Amino acid sequence: VVRGMVVTGPPGVGKSYGVEKVIREAEMMNKMGGGTGSTGRKYGMEKGAASAIGLFKLLFQYSGAGSVLVLDDCDSVLYDETSLNLLKAALDSSPKRYLSWRSESRVLANEGIPDRFEFKGSIIFITNLKFDKTRGKLKDHLDAIMSRCHYLDLTLDTMRDKFLRCQQIVSDGMLDEYNFGKDEVNNLLDYIHENRNRLREMSLRMVLKIADLKKMNGNKWMRYVEMTCMKRS
Repeated sequence: VVRGMVVTGPPGVGKSYGVEKVIREAEMMNKMGGGTGSTGRKYGMEKGAASAIGLFKLLFQYSGAGSVLVLDDCDSVLYDETSLNLLKAALDSSPKRYLSWRSESRVLANEGIPDRFEFKGSIIFITNLKFDKTRGKLKDHLDAIMSRCHYLDLTLDTMRDKFLRCQQIVSDGMLDEYNFGKDEVNNLLDYIHENRNRLREMSLRMVLKIADLKKMNGNKWMRYVEMTCMKRS
């Protein structure tokens, strides 16, 4: 039903983790209900850079009704005018959304991708970029994307907000694979909170770095954290 969504917030607060978790659950339910062969639905996360023609191919791949394409930190598509025009067409509010690639391309022909198709899927953007804070020419394009999408700003901008978010994700099981006891997890979180202003950043990535050191180095892990994860005074 929802054609597009933008999820924005500072780095390392679990934007990708949260969306990927929901996508995995949806994919599992889809397979239990008959799989992509019977429904045509696909769920996928794409990370990194994408050219305009690469984006066109991705949109074709996820063009089926109920399919969801997640563009995770693919900000390059937001700075390319051709890519933006494709996204605006894919997210349009009209009853039928057709995408066209009128430039000659052997790539599309070789891969059996038509130069015009109807897009029935949905798109989720995960980005550190705040669409409503941009300026200049890019603002007009992002405003057009925003007008077509639901816009979720996690607004985790203070140290307290970021720590509480990390605490929440850890309680959801992020560190389960480390096989720490409950007291060990609490000890790790207490240590992070006590040293929050000395750490290079407050993020889930930092929590994982410290968990790695705790797992590897036993009683010496705090010393290694000081050496590699903290700002020099």
